[in-house]
Amino acid sequence: MREFSVPALVEVPGATNLTETPFARAQEAPGTIVVRRKSGESWSAVTAREFAQEVGEVAKGLIAAGIEPGDRVALMSRTRYEWTVLDYAIWAAGAVVVPIYETSSSEQVAWIVGDSGAKGIFAESDKHLAAVAEVRAELTSLAHVWGIDAGDVAALAASGAQVSDETLTERRTVRQGADLATLVYTSGTTGRPKGCEISHANLVSTARNAIQGALSEVTVDGSSTLLFLPLAHVFARLIQVGVVEAGIVLGHSDIPNLLPDLGSYQPTFLLAVPRVFEKVYNGAEQKAIAGGKGKIFAAAAATAIAYSEALATGRPGVGLKAKHKVFDVLVYGKLRQAVGGKVQFAVSGGAALGERLGHFFRGVGITILEGYGLTETTAPATVNRPSAIKVGTVGQPIPGVTVRIAEDGEVLVQGINVFGGYWNNDAASKEALADGWFHTGDLGSLDDDGFLKITGRKKEILVTAAGKNVAPAPLEDRLRASPLISQCLVVGDGRKFISALITLDEEGLGPWKEQHGKPAAMTVDELREDPDLVAAIEKAVEDANRSVSKAEAIKKYQILGVDFSEEAGHMTPSLKVKRHAVIKDFADEIEALYT
Repeated sequence: MREFSVPALVEVPGATNLTETPFARAQEAPGTIVVRRKSGESWSAVTAREFAQEVGEVAKGLIAAGIEPGDRVALMSRTRYEWTVLDYAIWAAGAVVVPIYETSSSEQVAWIVGDSGAKGIFAESDKHLAAVAEVRAELTSLAHVWGIDAGDVAALAASGAQVSDETLTERRTVRQGADLATLVYTSGTTGRPKGCEISHANLVSTARNAIQGALSEVTVDGSSTLLFLPLAHVFARLIQVGVVEAGIVLGHSDIPNLLPDLGSYQPTFLLAVPRVFEKVYNGAEQKAIAGGKGKIFAAAAATAIAYSEALATGRPGVGLKAKHKVFDVLVYGKLRQAVGGKVQFAVSGGAALGERLGHFFRGVGITILEGYGLTETTAPATVNRPSAIKVGTVGQPIPGVTVRIAEDGEVLVQGINVFGGYWNNDAASKEALADGWFHTGDLGSLDDDGFLKITGRKKEILVTAAGKNVAPAPLEDRLRASPLISQCLVVGDGRKFISALITLDEEGLGPWKEQHGKPAAMTVDELREDPDLVAAIEKAVEDANRSVSKAEAIKKYQILGVDFSEEAGHMTPSLKVKRHAVIKDFADEIEALYT
């Protein structure tokens, strides 16, 4: 058993709740810019006074509508400015926010709203209102439905005009640190989503210690970030709270508008999941190859990786520095410009990034600070810091958190970030919080300096017929690094050998078809039988197999004609593969690998 602890750097009084900071800032520094809001092709500044006023007006509307302290109010929307306003308005009314992914089906909406007992819901568009309407009859607790695009937020704010400032202040301060702030339903890679009870103290203490403590070198004066991950996910939500607490300028975007928004907003740091960084790398590589500059990009990538590795072990030599300077002009500067030109740091979480990508981006001039956590740990449990980074690990515990490795290798967490339990599920709560520790279900190791490395998922360890334990994650991460591969699932539990299901990345296939003289109209189903494509996938499998022992290597694989998707039930909204769903739906393909 091994353990590493970091004392809290920021102590938070027990009476503190999430609304304290934005309203205090509005009083103390009313003209400070806290948000930049998308307005056509430009960004308009929102001051601390304006933000608090808008939050207060909506909160008064909620009070007038009969929302009481502790009532649950659901919020179903993409990441946008209104999400943040509504989040804080619900808290200012003393209520509990229940986020719902904008991609959720009516059945998922019914489960989350019904299980949480939500009294009201904000739904973004007509599509989301229709999903709510489809199940409205069975939701006995749901008294209010407000459409964001329908103009209901403005009408709600107007309806609260008679609620006094004194009433708002009383309601806003009635909730304390230990009180429930939000119910965040897990993405549900197995079974139905469970509502994680996250308190005001969980969010405020974790945000202040993670952002102002562990990442203080990132969040300096003049810092800004552009959120584009779903705010229904705890990772983006914690960053939202963190930047509000630290006074960092916040902007909102989404994947379809991300590239032009990065160029016009120009953030200083970003947060993303590894798949985003993989896409950036693969896209740049494919573009270079298509333009006849594939060899230059390959040399630039190798130099960036070597440069980063040299930074980790000492200082780069004179020759390496010279090559790096040349490629900074030819390649790296263009990559930095693609994300706005000012990004120095990016925080990555949700899955393993991989050492190669970590070193590449650091060599390019964008240091990716990989972290680790779960919904149950209010997002971060550990994170790399600019002054304390080991590429390939997920960093040290954030201040106020202790990480322990149990005898069986499971990662256990204790501290300011650990949730209170699962809503309406005492049995699951007792199991997860046994012995005063949160049992993550992940396997890992701690080095002498307290840096954590995640090695697999406890329940996802495959045991072959020969008794060999195989962690599928390292192989899957390595395969997804290929520009041609979108997703993969390693299988082999109880079988004689390890196999894999592989899906193709349509974005990566376009340039590949052009380079190899294939018709642009060739479909994924046709390509998966193409000898050249099969040879490229074979090479990616061989590369992945070099990272494991012979007994753990992939012996056979099947290239599928379709990709795993959230719509088909194979992916969570946070882009994790639902292993049980894929195994069930592709049972015949898996069986064919062994017959």
